[in-house]
Amino acid sequence: MEEETMVTPGDILGKSTELKAGKGSYIAPYRNTDILYVYASLTGLRRTLSPPPDSNDQRPTVEVTGLKARGAVPEAGSVVIARVTKVMARLASADIMCVGPKAVREKFTGTIRQQDVRATEIDKVDMHLSFRPGDIVRAVVLSLGDARAYYLSTAKNELGVVSAESASGEAMVPISWTEMQCPLTGQIEQRKVAKVGS
Repeated sequence: MEEETMVTPGDILGKSTELKAGKGSYIAPYRNTDILYVYASLTGLRRTLSPPPDSNDQRPTVEVTGLKARGAVPEAGSVVIARVTKVMARLASADIMCVGPKAVREKFTGTIRQQDVRATEIDKVDMHLSFRPGDIVRAVVLSLGDARAYYLSTAKNELGVVSAESASGEAMVPISWTEMQCPLTGQIEQRKVAKVGS
């Protein structure tokens, strides 16, 4: 068993080609490059789990076990990292994982409505071409919506999908504002992509 090391949100845990992101971590491009890294999404102890012997993917999984601090709570204006759980014609649902650099302890649900996906040509937004379940998005909290779901917006250049898996399970690389590509198959998928860097 390797020694558990303390990490904080945003710490690089390794390259996504060598490690899979487990609990308490996420994959995102490094600065302005196409290289994907695994980052810690919460403060806690980092540990690496060996892959099952019968798994096709023999990368170890890295996970961060959070310390029992009080988790962050989303507020209007907070930038959050959320995982898309469901996409419908007029909105997408997402589970909020981090508020700023801090991980949440409780379950917070966010809703991205069609009119909040982007700033231009709002009437032409197709939710299914903007997000897919499993996508990791950076969004800003507009307000506490209804039934404990926060209204989220991705209508700024730096907001949108930061990490997505292709149909073949690979981490996709953003190639434009609206497209991401699977490095393995070359397949291009539509997304509302977050601009990386400045």
